[in-house]
Parts: sequence; structure tokens; C-alpha cells
Amino acid sequence: MTQTVFEPAIEATGLEKRYGDVRALDGLDLHVETGTVFGLLGPNGAGKSTTVRILTTLSRPDAGAARVAGRDVLRDPLGVRRAIGVVGQKHGCDVEATGRENLVLQAELYGLSGTRARAAEMLDRFDLADAGDRRVKTYSGGMQRRLDVALGLIHRPQVLFLDEPTTGLDPEARALMWTEIERLAREERMTILLTTHYLEEADKLAARLAIVDRGRIVAGGTPDELKAELQGDAVQVELESTDGAAARTALERVGGLAEVLVDGRTLRARAANGAAAIPAVLAALEAHGVRAASVTLARPSLDDVYLRHAGRAYGS
Repeated sequence: MTQTVFEPAIEATGLEKRYGDVRALDGLDLHVETGTVFGLLGPNGAGKSTTVRILTTLSRPDAGAARVAGRDVLRDPLGVRRAIGVVGQKHGCDVEATGRENLVLQAELYGLSGTRARAAEMLDRFDLADAGDRRVKTYSGGMQRRLDVALGLIHRPQVLFLDEPTTGLDPEARALMWTEIERLAREERMTILLTTHYLEEADKLAARLAIVDRGRIVAGGTPDELKAELQGDAVQVELESTDGAAARTALERVGGLAEVLVDGRTLRARAANGAAAIPAVLAALEAHGVRAASVTLARPSLDDVYLRHAGRAYGS
């Protein structure tokens, strides 16, 4: 029996982009399988937004190549645009129109038939049916965000780009959005590229993810694979003062510690046996006149993965 081989939904090689003296992308490579949720993580200025702008044909790379849904972003930008949906950080709806009018107009722009039925379907899916005939300016921030996602899905795209999709949503609305993202990938084999500042969101939703730093992919894999690279426990100490030099000196003599980092009043380290290391860490700090306000112990997280590869905590 011949096995079907799916072309990657997104493939980019050697992407470079400069803005004056700033190198936004420095040879970035990306490979996203069809029908998966892929998380793109990184702080502001890392290159996430530039990558998304190139993949969605809103910007041209200075070097490199990229294909989305089998179409070259430079040679066939119109084909790419027809195949993708984009939900940016800023609202893309007309606040003076109703939610239904926004959706019908979007459907008409894509040349869909049965535009009102499709609009009604999307209003119902995103729990906006009761507000469909109200002007969008009367919507809460969370309602507007859900409408943004509905607009991005109206034409049933092959690839959906979600830029911080749950920002501003309350926990219940965020959980509903997570369920819908999972359903799109599982039932409709839609490929979703997700950028997010919520590491728990990437951990829950992404089949694979990549960490971007200074215009390059510095780590990639499944969330579990990346966390498995980190041996031992994560020890975090909140200090009463910001005497980082004294704290670092104190820990030089504590055995079994690695990857010691002091960021302001937060001290982080890895330990083969965290429970055994904590008393020695606190005693060493106390001996150097550094007082601890609190201490926590945890298994490796995506924040720890990011810390290892980018040299700073996520969001710093």
C-alpha cells in the first residue's frame, strides 16, 4: 500500500531580514507539518513578527525562501493569501458594523457562496450568536477577539496564523479558544502557527514548537522533548535584596548546582536533587548575608527551556 506523503504546510530556509542596522532575521529555518499546531516562542524583538509577516506575504525577505500551503511566498503571493487566515494582535474588524456584517463582508471578499449561513455558523461556534446583530464597538475585548478569530476562519483556510490569540480573554473564554484550536487541527487537519506569550498555552496546544532568539531558531521539538533535555529540578529563590553578585558568590561552593542565573531579585538554578539542594542553598546565602524571601522547587518547564537557550526568563 502506498503511503500518502504530505508536503509541509510551512517551509522556510535561510530567511534574512534587516531594518536599517537591525538584523531581524539571521538565517531562520522553519518546518511545520500539515495538520499540526506549531508554537513560535520568543520575546519582543526576537523575530517572530517578522517571520509571520514574511510567511503571510506582508513583507519580503532580503534572502532565503519560504513556501506556505505549497505556494512560494514571493512567486505566488496571491495563492498564499487565498490559502491562509491571519489573526493579528490588533483587531481587524469594523467596530461600527455588527458582528454579522463583518463576517458576511469577509465571506464576500473571498467569493464564498452562502455567506449569511457561513456567518451564522461562525457566530454560533464562537458563542457570539446573541451579539451578532450588535455593533462591534459594544463588544467586550474578549468578544472582539473571538470575532477576529472567526473572521480568520470564515473561508476555511489551509493554514491559520494566530498571533497572541487569547490575549485579553478571561480564563473561561481562553479555555474555549484552546478547545477550538485543538478541534481545528484534529478534525479539519488545519495547520496552525501560534505565537503566544503564555507558555502554558504553547505547552498544551503545540505538537511542536520553536524558540526564536535574535533572528534564529535556537531550539525546537515537542514540548516534552525540550523539557526532557533538562536534567534535575528547577530551584527558584526570591531574594529580599538585589545583591546578585553576593548571591552568585554564595552558590559557587554549593555542589550539585548548574545553570545558576540571578535576575534582579530572582535566583534560578538546576539541581540533580532539588529537595536535597535547597537547605545547602539557603545556608550558603545566609552565610553571605543574603536573605531569601521564598523558595520553590519544580520539574522542568518551558520557561526553564527558554532560560537555557535564550539566557533569560521568558518575557524578560
